[in-house]
Amino acid sequence: MAESSRPQPYQPGAVSLFFVAKAGVFAAGFWGWLLVLVLRTDTATGFHVLAATGAITTTLVGVVLGARMALQRNAAIRHAETKKLLVDISWNAFTAAGNAESSGKVVPFPSSAGEDDRSALRPSGDRVSVFDRSGVRDRGNNGDRRR
Repeated sequence: MAESSRPQPYQPGAVSLFFVAKAGVFAAGFWGWLLVLVLRTDTATGFHVLAATGAITTTLVGVVLGARMALQRNAAIRHAETKKLLVDISWNAFTAAGNAESSGKVVPFPSSAGEDDRSALRPSGDRVSVFDRSGVRDRGNNGDRRR
């Protein structure tokens, strides 16, 4: 199947990858520094705490940014597929409507209220709540209010 000439959807790329890679480089630097400090000295100092804190923090930042980039990429792909599907549905409905007089596969939407329409049976000033299934208007003051 030939590739379409449609533009590619937005997908997180260079900028997101830059920050993930930058966090990875910093994490590798902190982990290396911590390893050197641990191998050279016997007691824990403030530098050990600083190196460990930096290593853990930059590792977590890299993981979070990487997960965010992956989620954005998946969401962009799903969004593009949804847009393509909507365009295809719209185009198919348009072409089917043009051929409706011969095939009868398209059911047209009613342009006026039908005889079985509930709104035609109700007086125009009377409103029915969405939550009221019986069709009787709720006058309030019954203590069972939905918010």
